[in-house]
Amino acid sequence: MKTPQELKDIVSQVRRDIVRMVHAVQSGHPGGSLGCAEYFTVLYHNIMDYTPVPFSMEGKNEDVFILSNGHISPVFYSSLAHAGYFDKSELATFRKIGSRLQGHPATEEGLPGIRVASGSLGQGLSVAVGLAQSKSLNADSHYVYALMGDGELQEGQNWEAIMYAGHNKVDNLIATVDFNKQQIDGSTTDIMGFDELRSKFEAFGWLVLDMEGNDVEQVEAGLNKAKEAANNGKPVVILMTTEMGNGVDFMMGSHEWHGIAPNDEQLASALNQNVATLGDY
Repeated sequence: MKTPQELKDIVSQVRRDIVRMVHAVQSGHPGGSLGCAEYFTVLYHNIMDYTPVPFSMEGKNEDVFILSNGHISPVFYSSLAHAGYFDKSELATFRKIGSRLQGHPATEEGLPGIRVASGSLGQGLSVAVGLAQSKSLNADSHYVYALMGDGELQEGQNWEAIMYAGHNKVDNLIATVDFNKQQIDGSTTDIMGFDELRSKFEAFGWLVLDMEGNDVEQVEAGLNKAKEAANNGKPVVILMTTEMGNGVDFMMGSHEWHGIAPNDEQLASALNQNVATLGDY
């Protein structure tokens, strides 16, 4: 277990990793990655029960995480490296030819920690529901965690999975929606807004919680509350409020940083805003 300060130190390093990875190849998705740094850090260091080495694709007798909005792969890769799945030096291969760290997570390269390809949006929750049911059928008491973007909830497959999970009382599933209200073309409200997201999940039989996603202590409290609420006949979803580009002032709150890379000057500014002592890769 990490202290709040230790978690904050890891968050700062993860943010440094994100901007350096995307800058190096001038390609990738920094905005959503930065906004979810606290969530991934708390999840992998203080919440989940897992064994990184040797990595088990099946995930038996351990907690499993599924990333649905796979474009935020930089924060996922950095978090996996800091959790011990692979050496941090491999982060330098992000999006390069022959790398295991593709732009969207993929399974054919055999990167530890990746259990499903998630380049196409809207599919991760379906996978997570199946994994959760598999654990129940095999008397595995561990949890399945899933992260979705709010923009990808515009994909219809999500709602089929939401309906199915509620009807079948898949109550070892803890899903989280990154509720930053931004997507590639603008705000979710402008593109295809969904009012009363809470009531929509509740109507499908889910227990809905709220969480501030850019504070490590609130993230830890929120995820622990979700664990306490699980196994009670309903799947759990957390509506996690985050800021796109959090921790880098010129990226914060703007959909424009969904999928563009910083230049040299912007990289220097971002790194100066996230001083860390853990050492760059």
